[in-house]
Formats: sequence, structure tokens, C-alpha cells
Amino acid sequence: MFWRMVKGALFRQKGKMLMIAFTIALGASLATAMLNVMLDVGDKVNQELKTYGANINVVPKEASLLGDLYGVEEGSGVSDKYLQERELGKIKTIFWAFNIVDFAPYLETRVRLNARTDSVELAGTWFEHHLDLPTGESLDTGMKNMKNWWEVDGAWLADADENDAMVGSLVAGRNNIKVGDTITVQAKSQRKELVVKGIFNSGSEEDDQIYVPLQVAQALTGRPGLVSRVEVSALTTPDNELARRAAQNPQSLSIKEWETWYCTAYVSAICYQIAEVITDSVAKPIRQVAEAEGAILEKTQLLMLLMTILSLIGSALGISNLVTASVMERSPEIGLLKAVGAHDAPISLLILTEILITGIIGGMAGYFAGLGFAQIIGQSVFGSAIEIKPMVIPLVAVLVFLVILAGSIPAIRLLLSLRPAEVLHGR
Repeated sequence: MFWRMVKGALFRQKGKMLMIAFTIALGASLATAMLNVMLDVGDKVNQELKTYGANINVVPKEASLLGDLYGVEEGSGVSDKYLQERELGKIKTIFWAFNIVDFAPYLETRVRLNARTDSVELAGTWFEHHLDLPTGESLDTGMKNMKNWWEVDGAWLADADENDAMVGSLVAGRNNIKVGDTITVQAKSQRKELVVKGIFNSGSEEDDQIYVPLQVAQALTGRPGLVSRVEVSALTTPDNELARRAAQNPQSLSIKEWETWYCTAYVSAICYQIAEVITDSVAKPIRQVAEAEGAILEKTQLLMLLMTILSLIGSALGISNLVTASVMERSPEIGLLKAVGAHDAPISLLILTEILITGIIGGMAGYFAGLGFAQIIGQSVFGSAIEIKPMVIPLVAVLVFLVILAGSIPAIRLLLSLRPAEVLHGR
């Protein structure tokens, strides 16, 4: 009898039930889309931000110590310590190797340009470098990937261009240098002529530098196989209290805390692991970049969470109005049920069952629609697909149930207040 009444009510009020299902589907679709994007947005935002430079700087331990304690700069003759180029492949062997997007080494020195008395900074680096890793895998990395926002007049260098150079816009402007010109650089007793293959504008202090392939800088300085620092671009998790404590002193953590920190992609954990594999090195996060990434990610996730909450509140209000209107229309039927002895609890259960069945149908339709919306957001905003998270299914189911329950409360209160005598007499 109960289910016959449920079936009859559903078919008699097809219009209202469809509207309730549609309202729930809208809320569920937006919740599904936002939750899937929110859970996947960390890697997407990090990947986008990685196109704007490195977030970790690896330097020799002694140079870092002298710089931190005494402010001794590179080039002073005291802090000129170096890293071994042959060890750089080990960066891709750490626990978070797959989070290392790109890295590029640098060897920097001061040179005289075109026999002038003032000097400019020259940096040797990898541009597009093929690297065979200790794991047997291979990797293509270098500065071209990490600085792809640079505006380049001319062309990028290749690692094989040993007689070419890229000149910063400030250096080129001061010395009237154009693409195709030949410049002469001199470092100590070494002198070399280079053809300007490109002039770049980075919008930073790099515009005051000249870039050459790493082996050219090593030959000019007489330091084969050495680099002065390495820039690393890595996907990281925003810092929390544990990460901040570990950054100050990893030894202060308990064993459980240490394992959690080490096995989470915090920038401090990745720095620690890089320093473990590169001899006599210190890896430091570039704090402005790392903190900006965390702030942007947190704000993006908060925005999506607020959108989800507001959409569900809107759905609950819509359901409340529709269910209340349905109860008012059915007040004679409800009054008759009470008159023949039905209690409030079974009648309330009847109404809730009808709404739950409608909600399940609307929620399922909304979930699959939400998956489509998530892919549209992923392709339009990030240019890639959003990974479907299985944990979203129970989350959406719970949220839909809570929305239905919250939306039904005013209607149930109205139902409980109905008096059979007044309803049956048309009052």
C-alpha cells in the first residue's frame, strides 16, 4: 500500500517532481564539476605556474654558508664553490622525481665585452639538453623550457651552438648590438668571438646578461664539468605547519611526522631530497614563487568550494519551495489520511520517500552532467582533461541527501501543522 501511494503521487505530480529532479540535478552537476576540478586543480595550477620559472635553487654548500653568514657574493674569490655537472641527473632519482618538471645548470662569470673596460655577466647553461639518467631513462631539459615566456628577437640557442650567444635586451641596448652581429667576450686570458643569434627580453635582471652554451662558459673560465648553481622547477604541495617546522629543522620532527613530511611533495621535502643526492649542495626554495603558488592554489580551491556551497544552498531553497507547494496542493489528501488514523511519522516518511526517489534520479543525472562540465572547465582553463576522482561519488551522494533533507524541512513542518478537520472543511 505504501509503495502504491508513492508511485501514485510521483505520477500525479509529474511536473513538480521533474522540477525537483531538475533542481537537484543542477546542484549535483555543479558540485560534481567543482569537486573534481578542486581535487585535481593543484597539479593543474602548479603546472601552469611552472611555465613561469623555477621554484628551487641548488647551490654549493660552502657558497651558501658564506653567503648566509657574511653576505659574500659569487665572484669574490672566496665563495666560488661549484657543483659537479655529472651529478645533475641524480635530481631525477629522488623520491619525488616525477614532480621535477625541468632543471637547468648555470656557470656564471664576469667578462669584458668588445674590449671595453666595464664588464657584463655571462652565464653558460643547457638550452635543450638530452640527459641519460642513472635509472636508464632519458630526459630532455634546459632553460628553453623553463623560460618559455621570454620574448626573443632572433632564435634560441641550441647546446651545439658553441660560436653563438643570446644577449639580454639591456646589454644589447647599451652596446648597440643587433641579431647577427659578432661580439667578443674575454674572461681572464680566454677570449672568444660569438655571433648574436638572439636578443631576449625577460623583464628581469637577466636582461643584463649574456647566455652561451654551458661548455663555452666552462672553457672560458677554465672549469670543465663544473656549474655554480642549478635552477629546478618542481610541482609542490602548499606548505602547512608541518612543512614550515621541517624547513627550519627536519631533526625536530618525530619519526611519524618525518615520514609524512618526506613522503609529501612539500617544497622543503623536495629540497632536502635534492641535497641528499648532489654532493656538498644546499637546495633552497625560491620563497616568492613557492608562496605565491600556495596562495593562488588555496584561493582557487576556496573559490570553488564557495561556488559548490552556494549552488547547494540554491538547490535546497528551490526544493523547499517546490515541496512546500506540493504539500499545500495535497493538503486534502493528507488531511484525509490523518482523519482515518494515519500518524504524522508515516505521512512524513511518504513525502520524504517521494522526494528521495526523485532526488536519486536527479542526482545521478547531475553527476554525469557534472563530469562533462568538469572536462569543459579543464579544457577551457587548463588545456587538459580533469582526472575523475572516485571519492567525489560518495561526497555528492551525501551532499544531495543533505540538500533534500534541508529542503524538505519546511514542507514537513507544514505537514505536521495540518489539522484534518480544518483541511477537510476547506480552511
